[in-house]
This record gives sequence, structure tokens and C-alpha cells, in this order.
Amino acid sequence: MNIDDLKNTWNEDDSLEETPEISMEHKKKIHLPLEKIRKNMRMEFWSTVGIFVFAFALIALSQGPFKFKFYITILVASMVFVTFFFYSQFFKLYKNMTDTMMKTYDSLQDLLHQFDLNKQYYLSFYLSFVPFLVCEIIIVLEFIPRPVPLSDLKIASILVGTMVIVMPLLFLMGKYWFKAFYGKYIKQIENLLLELKK
Repeated sequence: MNIDDLKNTWNEDDSLEETPEISMEHKKKIHLPLEKIRKNMRMEFWSTVGIFVFAFALIALSQGPFKFKFYITILVASMVFVTFFFYSQFFKLYKNMTDTMMKTYDSLQDLLHQFDLNKQYYLSFYLSFVPFLVCEIIIVLEFIPRPVPLSDLKIASILVGTMVIVMPLLFLMGKYWFKAFYGKYIKQIENLLLELKK
């Protein structure tokens, strides 16, 4: 094999390693589901902010003992902190969904991988609220006056029952919410990726 043959072989190998560019037509097809995902992410973020503002306003305006209001405020503030952590992950994905990111097949595959990771974050986000819910129930059980105090068995039953019902419910709700708001659009992008593979 002479030098020219080696150079040609080398150039052929390089061209095989190059990532194929995505055509303008496919970019347009990808843009629509991505924009829907971005819109839903914005809507979900602002509705979450609204819920927390409403919760703090409700605590401030409600009548109740100082300890009760203080504990609930600390609990809601902790929820804000946890929410901030998860939303910081979502914002990374939001930033990555740009046109510059959508130039090659590999970059699209990378984005799908990020969607998969964010699905796990999303489900974890919902499940992370179980301890907060349990703490809220404990605070309500301790501070809301009743004509007849609850027995220890009744308190234990309420807490265990809440855990048994709410944990699977939050998990299923997270899965449903993700599928409704993001899953169908991710599926469209996956289908486009399969088209590009052919």
C-alpha cells in the first residue's frame, strides 16, 4: 500500500466519524415539540412560584398560635429549597434546548438522554414531598384543637395510612404529569431521531 492509498483510507475513516448534520426540514420538525416542552416548563415554573407565594400569604394571614405558623413557614421554606434544587436541573435542560444544540444527530441523542435524566429528577421531585407532607400532618395533628384528643393508635394509623396512600399516588401523579406535559413531545423527537437513522 503506497502513501496515497494510506491518505485516502485515512480520509475515508475521518468522514465516517463525522456526525451527520440535521437538515433544515428536520430542524423545523424538531423545533415544534421542543418549543412545546419549553412552554410547558415555563408554565410549570411560574405556577410553582404562584403556589409558594399563595402558601406564604395564607400562612401570614391565617390566625393561629405562633409555633404552628412558625413550623409551617419553616416547612414551606424547606420545600422551596428542595424545589429550587430540582428546578436548577430543569433549567440546565431548558438552556440546552437551543437551535445550536440541534445541529447534529449526536447532539439530538444527547438531548434525549438529558430528557431521560430529567424524567428521573421529575419523579424524584414528586417523591421528595412525602416527608414534608408527613411533617405537615404531624403539625396539624399536634396543634389543631379537638374536643376529644386523638389516641396514639389513631395518630399512628393516620400517619402510616398517609404514607401508604400518598407515596404511590405521588409517584403515579409525577409519571402522569410528565407524560402529559413532556412525554408526547419527547416521543415525537424520538420518532424524528429514528427517521434520521434510516
